[in-house]
Amino acid sequence: MTNSNKRLWILDILMLPAGFIAFFPFYLIIVNTFKTMQDAAKNPMSLPSKWIFTNYVQVFQETAILRSFVNSVTITLFAVLFIVLIGAMGAYPVVFNGNRLTRIATVYLLAGFMIPFQATLIPLFQLMSDLNLIDKIVGLIVLYMSGSVFVFFLMSGYMKTIPRELSEAAVIDGCSIWGIFWRIIFPLLKPITITSVIFQTMWIWNDFLAPMLFLNSSSKSTLVLQIYKAKGEFTVDWPMFMTLTVVTLVPIFIFFIVMQKHIVKGIAAGAVKG
Repeated sequence: MTNSNKRLWILDILMLPAGFIAFFPFYLIIVNTFKTMQDAAKNPMSLPSKWIFTNYVQVFQETAILRSFVNSVTITLFAVLFIVLIGAMGAYPVVFNGNRLTRIATVYLLAGFMIPFQATLIPLFQLMSDLNLIDKIVGLIVLYMSGSVFVFFLMSGYMKTIPRELSEAAVIDGCSIWGIFWRIIFPLLKPITITSVIFQTMWIWNDFLAPMLFLNSSSKSTLVLQIYKAKGEFTVDWPMFMTLTVVTLVPIFIFFIVMQKHIVKGIAAGAVKG
């Protein structure tokens, strides 16, 4: 065995305890979804004395979980779509037609990006109220579109690796600006686009603060809000609480597992080209 292989074996052995520590919270949550309230309170870390599935049945019977799922999917789908399109279209003129105005706009966006979301909650709530977007799915989608600033900077960095000769050749052939963007530039952005979609999807799906502040109706709750509502004023039905958590995490977990290879490809492509 070479020294390199020995180091890999040692690294694997050292990573095992870290893996068990990281997995333990998931074990604790999943195991307690198959317990009664009494069993979970008595010994939350052990396997169930009797495996039951009534918690999952109750989640679908006693909560508006399906409606919340549709709300979460709708908000995430349309918000991510607009975020990616706005970010890509904003980066295109900055990179391929840079001038003093676009440089000023970039600095302005950077300054805004550095301000924490929590610091703008009061004026943002007032603005959303003036626009009559409180307690509306569309309003939350518009709010999440602010994430296009982050995508703008990702796209800008990746676009700088695209040779300008491609766009110049398209101009000579009579292609319009829109044609250059949609037919040449945007298809080349596939790796960073997929990476942006993954990060934005995970952020919006798991976000709690914005839905909590800007959605009031139960019929418009997201899955994360359903978990919060499972907590009573004085007591918490922990098996039900954890069952809702599992139901909420399963879609985004599957999404991440399916798409994680694209994260690696996107980062690797940017690193090689940069």
